[in-house]
Amino acid sequence: MRNIMWTVIDSPIGPLRLVEQGGAVTAIEFSPFRDQDGRPRGPRADDDPVLMETARQLAEYFARQRTEFDLPLSPAGSAWQRDVWDQLLMIGYGETASYGQIAIRLGKTNAASRAVGHANGSNPIPIVIPCHRVIGANGTLTGYAGGIDRKQTLLELEQDALF
Repeated sequence: MRNIMWTVIDSPIGPLRLVEQGGAVTAIEFSPFRDQDGRPRGPRADDDPVLMETARQLAEYFARQRTEFDLPLSPAGSAWQRDVWDQLLMIGYGETASYGQIAIRLGKTNAASRAVGHANGSNPIPIVIPCHRVIGANGTLTGYAGGIDRKQTLLELEQDALF
C-alpha cells in the first residue's frame, strides 16, 4: 500500500485538504478537518506532483479559468457509489441535475433518488466530482456534506462564469 500524502490549500470556501494515494486523488476534505475519524494519514507533502497539480487546477477553477478537471481520481466506494459518481462527472460546468434524473440515468426509477442522494453525500472528492451540481427536483439546494453555503457558493461561481 502506497503512502497517503496530503496538503492543505486556501479557497473561497475555506481551507481544503487534498489527499493523494498511489498517484491519484482520493479525497478533498472541507474544514474543519476530522482527524479522529480512524482514517490513516501519511505525511504532509506540499511538493507532491499530484497534489500540486490538484491545487493548480482548483485555483484555476476558483478563478473561473477552468471548467473541467483533468486529474487521476481514485475515490473509495461501493460499486453503486462509483456508478453515481461517474454520473456526477457527466454534469457539465454550470449545469445541475436532480437526484431523480441521476437515478433514471442509472436505469432506476425516481424511487432511487434517496439512494442517489446517499451516494452523492458520500462523495470523497467534492468539487472535482461535482456533487454540488445535484439539486432537489423542485430546484432547491438540498443537503451538501460541506454545508449549503458552500454548495451555493460553488453553484454561483459557475453561474457567474457563464455570463
